[in-house]
Amino acid sequence: MARPVVRLTDKKIKSIISSDKEQTLSDGGGLQLRVLPTGTKSWQFKFKNPITAKFNRMPLGIYPSLSLANARTKAIEYQELLAQGINPKEHELAKKKAKSRKAANTFSAAAKLWFERKQPTVTAHHAAREWRTLEMYIFPKLKDTPLESITAMGTIEILRPLESDGKHSTIKRICQSLNQIMDYSVNHGFINANPLAKIIKVFTKNTVEHMATIRPEELPGFLAALNNSQTIQNKTKLLILWQLHTMTRSKEAAGTKWEDINIEEAVWVIPAEEMKRRKAHRVPLTSATLAILEQMKPLSGHHEYVFPSERNEKSHASTYTVNAAIKRSLGYKGKLVAHGLRSVASTALHEKGYDSLLVEACLAHADENETRAAYNRSDYLKQRRPIMAWWSDLIEQANSK
Repeated sequence: MARPVVRLTDKKIKSIISSDKEQTLSDGGGLQLRVLPTGTKSWQFKFKNPITAKFNRMPLGIYPSLSLANARTKAIEYQELLAQGINPKEHELAKKKAKSRKAANTFSAAAKLWFERKQPTVTAHHAAREWRTLEMYIFPKLKDTPLESITAMGTIEILRPLESDGKHSTIKRICQSLNQIMDYSVNHGFINANPLAKIIKVFTKNTVEHMATIRPEELPGFLAALNNSQTIQNKTKLLILWQLHTMTRSKEAAGTKWEDINIEEAVWVIPAEEMKRRKAHRVPLTSATLAILEQMKPLSGHHEYVFPSERNEKSHASTYTVNAAIKRSLGYKGKLVAHGLRSVASTALHEKGYDSLLVEACLAHADENETRAAYNRSDYLKQRRPIMAWWSDLIEQANSK
């Protein structure tokens, strides 16, 4: 018959003198005190593995840092786990791994992984601006915060000062980025749910101001002002006309490269990396746009870009050139901006009755019908040629008035 265990007391533990050999004293319930020859006293829990039925020992801590009372509490906790068939050693390892994973799953770590995936899908300018915004407004507060600790309320408080400053567009962009980062974290198993999915709804909506533009019937006056201007260089006039005829954005028009133009097939292929949506865009060239290229050939045919920079011939004209010329030299400040030239084209083509799908393709807009867009790989180049020709003819007619 086994002798009953005499439970330990603090007085007894303190009185134990170390010897040449390790001593093990039991407190009952699997709790043991080890006394090493060095004098160190530590707790361990002895238990029978619920699967293998073999005895295992697991360290608990050093005495007196871990008191007798607290050591007994731990032993009781592990006994309850064993009663449920749970190995306490494996349970503790799992807790440590979860804690370690939580510490590693910080906002900044997730943001970097998300950005690595997103960066190739947008322009370099857009990517840089998005990351810079996070660095300015979010990282100082959330950088080292575990994803599991991020809450809607806490994040909203971070963004409130921006709302007070009237930076509604910045809040919208930040909320979009935050939502994407948290969705990425959910999809990769870092967290179970996205707590920031709806936070944009608590902020004041930004009042959208439509870009300044003109009606198609106002083109004759605009083109007359352009032709009669004494302050705008001829190549800048041609750049404005090129952007107007091709319906492209300022960045795309200013960055036109000779190598991307096929005169024989009358098509300009804008590479994916130069496009807003990172998808190559083919622009049908008309008689008028081919004529513009003919005029630029003697001026820049020996350069990489059709519209080279004044200061650096290895670069292209500034993306702000057209906008500056319209506002300052043509006197259209508040009436028309460079991007508004695309709006003039859109209005004219829609009022003419052209299919909206084809008009949007001319403007390199994404198809709003996501299902159709997922299956449709056509850019409707053939169907767009007569549309672009009609638009160029309209401009030429306006230019002759």
